[in-house]
Amino acid sequence: MASVDDPETNKEFAESLDADFPLLSDPGKDVAIAYGVVTDERPVPFRWTYIIGPDSKVLRVDREVSPSTAGADLVAHLTDLGVAKK
Repeated sequence: MASVDDPETNKEFAESLDADFPLLSDPGKDVAIAYGVVTDERPVPFRWTYIIGPDSKVLRVDREVSPSTAGADLVAHLTDLGVAKK
């Protein structure tokens, strides 16, 4: 997960969710710009999900992310891609 918020804000967010995954803080928006979720016309990031394979290639981009179904949608995408469950 990546966010343009500062590290302290992201730490508080992750703790509030008991998150067990890494959260990248990108306050300079370098990563967000590289992935196209922030543009000159849209300084607030789009909420998109990128699924990146072990070879660093983007396997899928979900541009229709809903916070209420994002977890289930991610599982469905990973299943469609044949990613084995751990």
